[in-house]
Amino acid sequence: MMEARIDVYATHEFGGYRFRHGKVLPFGATLVDGGVNFSVFSSAATSCALVLFEKGSGEPLVELDVPPEFRIGDVYSIMVFDLEIEDLEYGFRFDGPFEPHRGPRFDRNRIVADPYARAMGGRDTWRSEPDWSNGDAYVHRSRVVLDDFDWEGDRPLELRTTDLIVYELHVRGFTADPSSGVSAPGTYAGLREKIPYLKALGINCVELLPIFEFDEWENSRSHPATGEWLGNYWGYSTLGFFAPKAGYAATGSLAMDVDELKTLIKELHANGIEIILDVVFNHTAEGDHRGPTISFRGIDNATYYMLTPEGWYYNFSGCGNTFNCNNPVVRGLVVDCLRYWASEYHIDGFRFDLASILGRDPHGAPLANPPLLESLAYDPILSKCKLIAEAWDAGGLYQVGSFPAYGRWAEWNGKFRDNVRRFLKGEPGVIGDMAARVQGSPDLYADRGPGTSINFITAHDGFTLADLFAYNEKHNDANGEDNRDGSNDNDSWNCGTEGSTDDPGILALRLRLTKNAIAMLMFSQGIPMLVMGDEFGRTQNGNNNGYCHDSELSWVNWALAEKNAELLNFTRGCVALRQAVPMLRSPHFPNALGGDDRDADIDFVGTSGTGQDWAGWNTVLAYRLTERGREEGVPGDEMMVMFNMHWGDQYFGLQPPAGGGGWHVLVNTAMPAGGDVFRRLDAPAVEGPSFLAGPRSVVVLIAGFGS
Repeated sequence: MMEARIDVYATHEFGGYRFRHGKVLPFGATLVDGGVNFSVFSSAATSCALVLFEKGSGEPLVELDVPPEFRIGDVYSIMVFDLEIEDLEYGFRFDGPFEPHRGPRFDRNRIVADPYARAMGGRDTWRSEPDWSNGDAYVHRSRVVLDDFDWEGDRPLELRTTDLIVYELHVRGFTADPSSGVSAPGTYAGLREKIPYLKALGINCVELLPIFEFDEWENSRSHPATGEWLGNYWGYSTLGFFAPKAGYAATGSLAMDVDELKTLIKELHANGIEIILDVVFNHTAEGDHRGPTISFRGIDNATYYMLTPEGWYYNFSGCGNTFNCNNPVVRGLVVDCLRYWASEYHIDGFRFDLASILGRDPHGAPLANPPLLESLAYDPILSKCKLIAEAWDAGGLYQVGSFPAYGRWAEWNGKFRDNVRRFLKGEPGVIGDMAARVQGSPDLYADRGPGTSINFITAHDGFTLADLFAYNEKHNDANGEDNRDGSNDNDSWNCGTEGSTDDPGILALRLRLTKNAIAMLMFSQGIPMLVMGDEFGRTQNGNNNGYCHDSELSWVNWALAEKNAELLNFTRGCVALRQAVPMLRSPHFPNALGGDDRDADIDFVGTSGTGQDWAGWNTVLAYRLTERGREEGVPGDEMMVMFNMHWGDQYFGLQPPAGGGGWHVLVNTAMPAGGDVFRRLDAPAVEGPSFLAGPRSVVVLIAGFGS
C-alpha cells in the first residue's frame, strides 16, 4: 500500500497557521504577497522544522515541520500566510546524524538561527543581559525585515579610489564617551551627529569595524583584580552576516536598527563620505567543538567549516574555526551577503579581515586561483565596490604584494606600516624601502598601481599613534591575560620615558614624531588611512589589544580635540593639502609611462639636491615630485619633500623650480603651531639655495602658488 503524499500545491493548516510549499530562492525569510517565504539549505539533515516566536517569549507560537515534499534538492522551503511580522522571531530545528568524526553535528533539541536572517533579536540593546531561561544558548533569534526605507535617490558614491581619505572607526567607541556630546552615544545615530566633524577633518570615507550582528557577551568575564567587565567589544566574531548590529542602534529595542543604519549611510553620502564595512568571513562565533551551536554548526557543519579528516576544526583564524569559503554553497552565501549590503544598504566597499583565509582550499592549502576571490572581483553587482584585503591570516599565510587580486583587490599594506614605523624612529636600513612606500609601493604592486596600497601606520589593533611614541612595550594588564596577548613587535619608541610624562622636551619630541607620521601618510602615493582619535592624540595607555574593553580605555575622548588642538589642526592642514594637489592622488606610479596630468615624475635628490644617498645607515630621504604638464605653457605643480629622521639638523640643497616662482613652505614639523602647516596661498617663501630642516622633522615645499 502506497503512503499518502502531501499535495505541494495545496494550502495546509497546523496550529492555526496556514502554509504551503515555498520558493527555494532567495534563501532566508522574504515577504511575499499574503505571507512570508522561508528557505534554508542543509545537505545532510533528515528533517527540518520552522519555529515561530513572539518577540520576548520563551515558548514558540508554533512549530511547523517542513514536509519532505517541500524539499527540493538540499533546500527546505515553506510559505506561511497571515503573519504579523512586527514582533515575529523565528529559527529552525534540524534532525540528522550526530557523527562528529565524519562532520555532522545535528541536534533536534537546538533551535538554530537562519544564516540569511536580515535581522536578529536577543541583542537589541548593547550589553543587555542574555536570557538563558530557555535552557539553551539560543538567545539569537532571526527576524523578518520589512524593507520600506525611502532612500530619496541616494546611491553609492563611486569616488575614485586614490582620492579617498579613509578613517577607521568603531561605531560604539567613536561616541560612547560623554565628551562626545551626542544625544545617542555609542550608536549609528551618534555617529551621524559627528558627520560635520568628519567633513571638517577632510574625511571622505569611513571604514567601520564589524557591524554584522555579534554577541558582546561572547567570552565575557570580569577582570580578576579590578572587576571590570570584559567582553567582545570589537565584534570580530559574526553571528549573522546579513543582520546589522542591533545593539549599535539607539532604536534597536524598537526593531528600527535597519532604518537607523540606512539613515546614517544616506547622510554620509549626502556629505560626500563613502562607507566601507570591515567584514569577517574567515570564522564565525561558534568557535571550535567546545563552542555553542548557534546556526551553521547545527545546519550543515561539514559544509560551512573546514574540518580535519578526524572531524576537528581547522583553525587558520585563531578563533577556533575556519569558514569553508571556497565550498560552492558557502561561496554563494558570501556573494549573496555582499550583494545584499551593496544593493540594500548602498555600501561603497568592504575590507576583509584575515582575507588570506578566503584563498585556502577545504584542507587549508593556498589556492592559485581562489574561486571566491575571483567571484567577488568579477561580480556584476559588486563591480564598483571597493574590495580591500587584510592580506594575511593567523595560520601564517602572508600575502602582502601577492594577494590574488584579479585587477580589483586593494590591500592593507602592512609593509608600509612596518617600514614607516622603523624610519620614524631613525632606524637604519630602511631608506630603500621608504623610497618605495612613498611612491605607492611599486615593488609590491607594479602591475596594479598605487590605488592597491592602503597606507596605514596604526589600526584598531596595535598602539594608537600617540602610544606609538610613548611606549617601548605593550601594557595590556587591563585585559586580564597577564600581558600575554597582543603583538610584541610594535616598532615603537617611548622617546626616553615609558608612558606619561611632564618632561617638556619629551612631549615636544613625541608631538613632532606624531606630526611626522601624519605628514608621511598624507604625502605618500596610495590611499591613506587614519584611525579614530589619532588626529588629536587618543591614547590607550599602552594597551595594544583593546578588543575586550568597552570603557574609557577604548572610547574616543573628545576633550583631547581641544587639549591637542595643535595636532588636530596640523592633521586637517595635511589632509587639505593632499586634496588640493592632484599628483599626490595619482592612479599611476610616478615616472609611469602614459597616464594623465595628475601623474607625477619623481626624482630622489637627497640633501645635495642632485642625488639621494642610499647607504643603509642613512636616515634622511628627499625627493622632488613634478606634475605632468597640463595645457601647453601652463606648468604643473612641483613639490620637494624632505624627511630628516636624523637627530641633528640637515641642510637640503634646492634646485630652482622648473616653472619658476621659487619654493614655498607647506609643512615644517620642526616649527610650533602656526608655522607647521600652511595653506598654499599663505605658504611663506624660502630664501636662498638651501633649506635647514630641524632634527627628526618633515618639510614639504611647493613651487609658486599653483592652482
